[in-house]
Amino acid sequence: MNTTNAVKPVKPTRPAPAPPERSFASKSVPRHLARGAVGFGLIIGSIVLVPVAGPATLLAAPLALIAFRGCPTCWMVGLSQTVSRGRLERQCTDGVCTIAKAHPAARNPE
Repeated sequence: MNTTNAVKPVKPTRPAPAPPERSFASKSVPRHLARGAVGFGLIIGSIVLVPVAGPATLLAAPLALIAFRGCPTCWMVGLSQTVSRGRLERQCTDGVCTIAKAHPAARNPE
């Protein structure tokens, strides 16, 4: 019995769409620092209060994730984004992206 393997031609695929940019920045640096104070306060408070109020205080720690918009690292990334907003811009040419100082006319005052 003769059998042949048929190979289907490969269709050309479209390039994958660029992933949406994730921004952890706040509207202002003081607002971002306030979110950090709340987040770190919840984490530290929940750990420090365990001997006084019991392990139930650890339930306050996950609330810090809301204040951080993720984890403490996400908060730090957001702090750098908030501080650099309008001062730096990303430039991509031929698949290579670099960060350069923004032109004064290109800044978006918010």
